[in-house]
Amino acid sequence: MTTREVHPTYGLGRAEPGPPGSWPSEPGPPDFRASEPGPAASRAASPGTGRARLVLGALAVAATVPYLLLKTAWVAGSHVGIPAGSVLRDPGPVLVTANAVTLAMDASVILLVLVLTRPWGIRVPAWLLTVPAFVATGLLTPILFGFCGQLLTRALGFGAATGGGSGQEAFLDPWVPDVVYAGFTVQGLALAGLFVPYARERWGRLWQGVPGARLPSSTGVMAAAAAAVGAAVGGAHFYWAFGGTAGLGGERAASWSAEASVGSAVHGLCTVVAGVVAVLLARGGRRGAWWPPAVAWTSSAAAACWGLWMLIASAGQDFGPAEQDTLVMYLPYAGQMITGLLSAAVLTRFLISRRPA
Repeated sequence: MTTREVHPTYGLGRAEPGPPGSWPSEPGPPDFRASEPGPAASRAASPGTGRARLVLGALAVAATVPYLLLKTAWVAGSHVGIPAGSVLRDPGPVLVTANAVTLAMDASVILLVLVLTRPWGIRVPAWLLTVPAFVATGLLTPILFGFCGQLLTRALGFGAATGGGSGQEAFLDPWVPDVVYAGFTVQGLALAGLFVPYARERWGRLWQGVPGARLPSSTGVMAAAAAAVGAAVGGAHFYWAFGGTAGLGGERAASWSAEASVGSAVHGLCTVVAGVVAVLLARGGRRGAWWPPAVAWTSSAAAACWGLWMLIASAGQDFGPAEQDTLVMYLPYAGQMITGLLSAAVLTRFLISRRPA
């Protein structure tokens, strides 16, 4: 893990690939168990029978192979994909541990696919599915949009320069990030294609109709806080995305690239959206109830998980002055995580309010 993952180039630069109190009102925690499935859940009792699901599951599993092979090789001491002179050829204990952890994280995608495609998956406790699904959504969504955006940037001729003039040695061979992030993109699309129908069949009643009445004032306070922090964090990311260098440090600013700008813009957008949609959920109303929870799930996961991941990456192994983060940069990472967690809390309260009595 390196702090290039903090403002990732999602495979088109030289970045190392990274990879996911009680409520004051009357209702208790949501009971999403499938022990008493309704008609929709009964129809989901054999989710693996659909050909489309089997194809999507196979694609998701196949897309994990490049990353799993590379990480396994690196944990075993191989230098495949690591050029001579890279500091990654002499990894410290932090990087070795990070490789092992991210290897396990990507391997868990296979278990997630099994839950979403096999008949017994509908009986898995909700928390055991939603926690890894939330993390997977959060880590893969920015990669999906960022990597595709960077491909477009390069196709338009804006992504050729990656700051190589700073004299730094390359961390990885050029093919490694592209292959890995292409695999992550396929994983994200395939898992989305599996999770959406699963969630609709198991919990679809929670977002039918309209949002309804305004949520309790305490939830509104959380939503307002998410929107305020999200706006500040989004502003910082957009500032960096459009060429601002304050807070980056001299070495990092000198090595900034168009691809890094795309990644920063994606993170800023996810964070702002997480705050805005939290307010929409808290206000209630007559709009369709299905899309605000879907947007809140995706954006809050992206903000919370990548904010935490950025903080962890920033505290990892030191790769030189160009990789060090300034104190100013830590604040948006923490704010991004806080925005995502607040938005997720508002989403949880919204779903609790729609639980059948």
